[in-house]
Amino acid sequence: MKDKINYLIKFVVFILLFFILSRASVAGQIYPFAFAMLFALAWVNQKVWLLVPAYIIGVIINFHNFENIIGILVTIFFLIVPYYIHVVVKKPMQKWELFVYAFFSQCANIVFNILGEMNIVYVVLEPIIGLAFLLCTLIIFEPLIIRGFSTKLTASELSCGGITLMALAAGLANCNIYQFSFLKLFVGLLILVIAYCGKSYYSLYFASIMGIGTLLNNNNAIYVAPFIIWALCAIVFKFQNKFLPAIAVIAGEALIGYYFNLYYVFNIIEFLPIIIASVIFVSIPKKAYKQITILLSSTSDRMAIKSVINRNRDLIHRRLNNLSEVFFDMNNVFKKMIKSEMSEEEVGDMLYEEIKNTICKGCSEQKHCHRTFCEDTKLIFKQLIKVAMERGKVTLLDLPSYLASRCNKSNVLISEINTLTSQYKSYSKLVGNVDTSKLLISDQLSGISGLMKDLASEVDSLISFDSTREQSLKNELTSNNIVCTDAVVYEKDAKTSMACVVVREEDSSKLKLENIVSKICNQKMSVYEILPTEKAGLVNVNLKTAPSYDCIFGLASQPKSGSNVSGDCHSIERLDGDKFMFAICDGMGSGNKASEKSETTINLIENFYKAGFDNEIILSSVNKLLNLEKDDVFSTIDLCTVDLKSGIADFVKMGASSSYIRSDDGCKIIESGALPIGVLQDAKAITKKVVLKNKDFIIICSDGINDTFGSDSEFKDFLLTIKSANPQEQADQILSRALANNNGYAVDDMTCIVVKIF
Repeated sequence: MKDKINYLIKFVVFILLFFILSRASVAGQIYPFAFAMLFALAWVNQKVWLLVPAYIIGVIINFHNFENIIGILVTIFFLIVPYYIHVVVKKPMQKWELFVYAFFSQCANIVFNILGEMNIVYVVLEPIIGLAFLLCTLIIFEPLIIRGFSTKLTASELSCGGITLMALAAGLANCNIYQFSFLKLFVGLLILVIAYCGKSYYSLYFASIMGIGTLLNNNNAIYVAPFIIWALCAIVFKFQNKFLPAIAVIAGEALIGYYFNLYYVFNIIEFLPIIIASVIFVSIPKKAYKQITILLSSTSDRMAIKSVINRNRDLIHRRLNNLSEVFFDMNNVFKKMIKSEMSEEEVGDMLYEEIKNTICKGCSEQKHCHRTFCEDTKLIFKQLIKVAMERGKVTLLDLPSYLASRCNKSNVLISEINTLTSQYKSYSKLVGNVDTSKLLISDQLSGISGLMKDLASEVDSLISFDSTREQSLKNELTSNNIVCTDAVVYEKDAKTSMACVVVREEDSSKLKLENIVSKICNQKMSVYEILPTEKAGLVNVNLKTAPSYDCIFGLASQPKSGSNVSGDCHSIERLDGDKFMFAICDGMGSGNKASEKSETTINLIENFYKAGFDNEIILSSVNKLLNLEKDDVFSTIDLCTVDLKSGIADFVKMGASSSYIRSDDGCKIIESGALPIGVLQDAKAITKKVVLKNKDFIIICSDGINDTFGSDSEFKDFLLTIKSANPQEQADQILSRALANNNGYAVDDMTCIVVKIF
């Protein structure tokens, strides 16, 4: 039932709209607006089955002769037929096709105008002006349908909206009943409402547009001055009391009509529209005006929203701190669960007791061996156990002669010692792996605890929003034809400003967006994230203070000659906090097995870094994890993270070759060292911090390249001969020289990354 009422209201509104626009003209000769409005409404997804009958009724009321009826039928034919053809073939109509159909819809009117001996200039202008009006209505309707009425319009959209209002004013100027002007009623009421609820210039803009519309219709500016005077009266007496602006507008109309004599004829009927408009204005409840004020308001304080954001940040801060403590306590629990390995003496005593209780029990010589010669027997058994632990087994040759001569279970004794030591080794290995796993979990819990502490610190401070800059930003973007429906500007910390703007998707890639935000924020800002919004066609563009440095890189690689797969893997990733990570992982050997190992290693490291863990925990955890595999295939790690804010580079090496920093001052060697990752459970990485300068180059290579040079100094001298400032060209030259050093043959997998800081 509700839908039916809505459709009925729409139907009546459409009839009135087409009735008014069919009376709107240019110079009283050209009537191009009604058909353009029909096609525009159809384009913005209004129901065609409502539009067509409303168009027929609205236009036929004004023009019901034979020629006009044929013109109406031809117009709706070129709307309905293409519309349903596109529906049937399931092909969306393109905008240029809409204009073609709209133009051909006027072919009957063009023919009748020519036959009616209409001025040929007017014949040509009518469809042209109609198509131009169609374009204007689309420009204003599309954003309003997509974004709604609560968004600020661009300059071009405001202009097109003004042209649409002009056409409406031109039609209303011809809608008089016995000198009663519906135009004055409509304009007077809206001027009062807009002045009362919105900014002052809104009502002046509306009054001027409607006045110009009447001038367009009959080449007479009779309403331009009165409408502007009404707007001025409403603005001057704009107070909380609704009666004052209403009385002021009535008084202004009396002065215009009776004192200044701006109208040709002025009587009580001419005076009546503004009186009725004022009465309606006063009668509308304040609740309705509050809604209109929200609609016309271009800004909102949003203090409540900002308060909620800061309150939630404080809540998140406390919860993250609590979670951090939980994970720290769990870390301590796991560390206490780790069993320490038994000493050699303790292992000997334990296995001696086990052998004594199994082999010697019930033996006739038990008392003689374990009482009379107790210490000697124990020493011999423990020596045999030690030999079995070291060599893997004992034989009859390891048994002392005086024990072999009197022990009638020598073979059983030797077999039991070998069995027990083998079982203990297996058990010890299992316990060691379990302990390593516990230590790995403990490291992860510690890392998560630290990570949550960092996150808690990040959200500890309140966000300082800048409402003045937000409004300036929206105004500046709008004036540059970038639709900005909302903007937030705040300081993340003392060095970082953040901005979020909601714009059209097509505007998000415009270069001037960054430039405008940088101008308003008084510092260089850069886009770091573009996210979709709930409204189609709009996206969130997040910007923040651009870091002091940036980097570009070059990469060159080649697998070992004769191998299709390289055992080298690399990673180049941008991390949170304006950091870049460059890494080469070289799986020992070449081929598929080395490739799989290096890829596993680099993926683990990459994901740990993305999660926000620090160097020590990352390498310790990955090392322990790979150590559990026990497959004797290891990987070297050559890793560098660059902080683009400070220009500090962190080098981390585990078994990797030397790296180099080339600058205008020369070339610095970052020496290699440490064991490859996964060799030992507690292997430590070599780390080094270096402060970078503008135009510095970082060169990291796998050993397949480094080993082709006689020494690090020879590689350094070669780097100083490279003249190119392009990192990709440098990487290519390094690889070419490494191959040339081995007569074009790659004896190992080769990978080189060159990074330029600027």
